[in-house]
Amino acid sequence: MIKMKRFTLISLFVLTAFAGNTFAAAGYHVQVKMTDITDSFVYLVHYYGLQRPNIFASDSGHLDHNGVITFDSKDPDFVGGIYIIVIKDKERTNFEFLLNKGDNMTITATKSKLPDGVKFKNSPENDRFIEYIDYLKGFNKEQEQLKKDLDKARTTADTEKIRKKSIASNNVVTQHRRDYVKKYPGTLLANVFNAMETPEIPEGTHYLEDGKTKDSTFAYRYYKAHYWDGINFRDDRMIFTPMYDAKLDTYFAKLVLPWPDSVEKEDDILLAKTKGTKDMFHYTLWWLTKTAENSKVMGMDQAFVYLVENYYMKGDAFWLTNEELQKYIDRARKMAPNMIGNIAPELKLNNIITKKEENLHTTKAKYTVVVFYSPTCGHCQHEMPELDSLYDEVLKAKGVKIYTVATEGDEKAIKEFIDKYKMKDYINTWDPDHTTNYHDKYDVYSTPTIYLLDEKKIIRGKRLDHANIGSVIEMLEKKAKDKAKEKEKGAK
Repeated sequence: MIKMKRFTLISLFVLTAFAGNTFAAAGYHVQVKMTDITDSFVYLVHYYGLQRPNIFASDSGHLDHNGVITFDSKDPDFVGGIYIIVIKDKERTNFEFLLNKGDNMTITATKSKLPDGVKFKNSPENDRFIEYIDYLKGFNKEQEQLKKDLDKARTTADTEKIRKKSIASNNVVTQHRRDYVKKYPGTLLANVFNAMETPEIPEGTHYLEDGKTKDSTFAYRYYKAHYWDGINFRDDRMIFTPMYDAKLDTYFAKLVLPWPDSVEKEDDILLAKTKGTKDMFHYTLWWLTKTAENSKVMGMDQAFVYLVENYYMKGDAFWLTNEELQKYIDRARKMAPNMIGNIAPELKLNNIITKKEENLHTTKAKYTVVVFYSPTCGHCQHEMPELDSLYDEVLKAKGVKIYTVATEGDEKAIKEFIDKYKMKDYINTWDPDHTTNYHDKYDVYSTPTIYLLDEKKIIRGKRLDHANIGSVIEMLEKKAKDKAKEKEKGAK
């Protein structure tokens, strides 16, 4: 992977907007002629889902004494995308172009003029691409002038006038792209232009089915329903552009409710749209899995387990070796027993103070906070005093008991930690002989790891800290009260 700071060409028009073709020949043939340098090292690189500065090398070599280098590929799996010529110098000088399966083109450029002055032979689509970039330069100058005018505006009327001019100018560019799509449908640039589209919410007042009540959620629902209209899910070339990953990020961050059930439903929809493709399906499943596994939203591990059970374990992750696949399955198996809504795995550990066995399931409490900690863990040393304050001020009165498990340390170190952080009111346990396998049961790979259990020892919160334990309990109590009210209404 090559990292670069400079944004050019395709980046320029991406920043102005917030069934692919089948070719007979395999691979590509690209000859690059630099008019003012020789003997320099050159990379041919490409996007893969991610935006810059993350781009990936496809080929490389030296310019000859005439400033020429040729990149050839016979790869039958090559699909095309947005590619970049990168000259290995201090600035990583570069320019972008469109590359399709079977392309045979010549590119002439002058390093000192880049990203301007690039010329193509035998590539009409890149000629049109350059025309569009030149067109955008005029648009950008106009926008810069409007920004200066806005800074000088003194009245609301002046500001509104400039705002309308800016919107009108943007609309002209949008229409320019739409006209291109109609003229050259299915081409890479047309599909990129389509991907840049954002839903336009119909104007006017919108009502619910009764025709009287205003629909306050219409804008959100319409935008979400049409969010993916511009993406061609059957075109693998889109993965080799910076468009798709950014749209995934926005969709799941802003439009999908952060609940496992909602996320799983959206996952299925997107995977069904890309099913049968190679790169689109691969990237989509990888992205959804990575996002669920690394999510900071409590309970999202359920979505990870769902994907592993319904896609990976059914053979859909065709790119993985058996060893790689097994790692996903093992990870899901560790997560599955301790997902929110499940009964917490039993723990039978010795109390380090009383030496008696402490059974988690027979601990009588309205709520039980289970804390896995290490005496040498810096984060634990910060978290335990905060948890103790919360316990004294709030949790004890709500019938909470705290069941701790020391994950490492000898008896002396653990007891000193308990004394120092005033943990004597807790049920303090340890497993010196490592016989209970609590690490796997509770997926303890870092400390502190904190769970919240209800009276029936059902997991209601996981990977918590002192800042959110109270709010989870309040939410549970509110739900219980609302349920009781509904039951009371039903009885009447």
